[in-house]
Order: sequence, then structure tokens, then C-alpha cells
Amino acid sequence: MANLVYKRVSTDQQSTDRQNLVLGEAGIEDPVVFEEHAGTSSRLHPLERPKFGELLAYARPGDTVHISEMFRLVRSTGHVLDVLHRDRLALRIHDGALSAMDLTARPRAPESCCPR
Repeated sequence: MANLVYKRVSTDQQSTDRQNLVLGEAGIEDPVVFEEHAGTSSRLHPLERPKFGELLAYARPGDTVHISEMFRLVRSTGHVLDVLHRDRLALRIHDGALSAMDLTARPRAPESCCPR
């Protein structure tokens, strides 16, 4: 299972220095890094961002997506669910909001499995 790192800044006046620090301290083994070009708007849904699209094309079920803080990837809980359940990925947020939660997508049981 691969460790996929996603980084993004909103403007070309920003840098990924803080993200690099947080992710570096996390000790992620053999990361595959996907970094958006500066100026990639946070208003875009994550599934509309070019480098995140490349990450999803590369990803396989069971891989883990690592981000420094939640807002580097998503702006809402709905976005988290869209990302995780699309490809059965784990999402590891290393700092700030949601960083202490298990955000692993698990396969859903088929609806026909359970008697009503």
C-alpha cells in the first residue's frame, strides 16, 4: 500500500514550507508526492484539482493520502466523504482539525446481505 502525499497552496506568495515540516515530522515511508501549482483555488472541489486527479489515478484501494492540514485538501465534510469513498482510500491529516480521527474508507456491505 502506497503513501500518497498531497500539497497545495492558494497563491504564489505562499510556500509549502509548513506542510513540508509537518509531513516530514510524520515520518511517512516512501512518499509519492503530488503538489498542485501555486494558485490552485481552495474553492475548487478536490476532485476538480489537476494534481489531486493525478493522485487518484495513481491510487489503489488501501493506499493512504497524507495531508498536513484538512484545509489543504477539503473545505467540508462532504468533500472528505467524496474523496474517501470514491476509491476506498485512507486519509491521514497530520495537524489541526480531524487529525486525531481514523478517516479510513471501508467497503460497504452489499445492501442485499441483510434481511429486513
